[in-house]
Amino acid sequence: MTQQGIEIFLAVASLESVSAAAQALYITQPAVSRHLRALEEDLGCPLFHRGRGQRRVELTDQGRDFIQVAEKWRVLWQETREVAAQDQRQLLRAASVGSLVSDLLPPVFRDFLAPGRALTFHSYHSREAYDYVAQGLVDLALISDHMYNPQVETVPAFRSAMVLLTGPGLPWPERVVPAELDPAKELRLPWNPEYDLWHSFWFSTASSPRAVLDQMSLLEEFFGWQDSWWDSWAIAPAVVAVPMSRKLGLTIRTLENGPPDEIIYYLLGPRRKEELTRIFLDCLDRELRRRPEVVSLMG
Repeated sequence: MTQQGIEIFLAVASLESVSAAAQALYITQPAVSRHLRALEEDLGCPLFHRGRGQRRVELTDQGRDFIQVAEKWRVLWQETREVAAQDQRQLLRAASVGSLVSDLLPPVFRDFLAPGRALTFHSYHSREAYDYVAQGLVDLALISDHMYNPQVETVPAFRSAMVLLTGPGLPWPERVVPAELDPAKELRLPWNPEYDLWHSFWFSTASSPRAVLDQMSLLEEFFGWQDSWWDSWAIAPAVVAVPMSRKLGLTIRTLENGPPDEIIYYLLGPRRKEELTRIFLDCLDRELRRRPEVVSLMG
């Protein structure tokens, strides 16, 4: 098993095509096929279904299971290279749920990256973050879905009210009752299990939102289509909604009997770098205290 084989596998899995992966990696199709066969021989199982005349390839059950292993291999390979490149004690490996990446975290990174410090960052879902922190692949992670892992310390970082985000100019009251919202015009993101329970209470599971999204960047993109999506609405934590409303000219309203506040936690693993972690959390706390839409829970 080689790093090149892992990268080729991930490329084919992502693009669902041997030819597209070969083009993206600037190698020949026979080379891609050769590396995949070698990887399958090492693992002792097929990773893709291959059919004559089919342009796209499909992962087998074993191939789908292997994706997470391959991604961990990639992270470990990157960390191995970084050991040789710099003093590992000055490198912090951080992760976060995607909703915090575009606005909250960049100024935190800028504050943290003083001379002599380095950072690697990945965006993971909460469950992935727990796994990586427990295995020592990540020093610190920010998550929204509280879980239990005996090897991971879960600490509240901040809370943010869930608010109603709408297009501009709608003649709606300042406070809106959830029952008055048309679910067919919703842009929905599954923020956390508590929010999902609240949503199921107020809206029928048979209702069909305008769009169900799993990326924060897509919510911003959809709201950007104001000519045809002016009557859309979404529920989002204020830490996300406030900067988006400023950027796109959207309106924030309060929900009567709204969902519970979103709480963002930070995760600490058994092999964290104490000093660098403390510095990063101090930088995060400073940024949180600059933002009236959030309440820092960090002391």
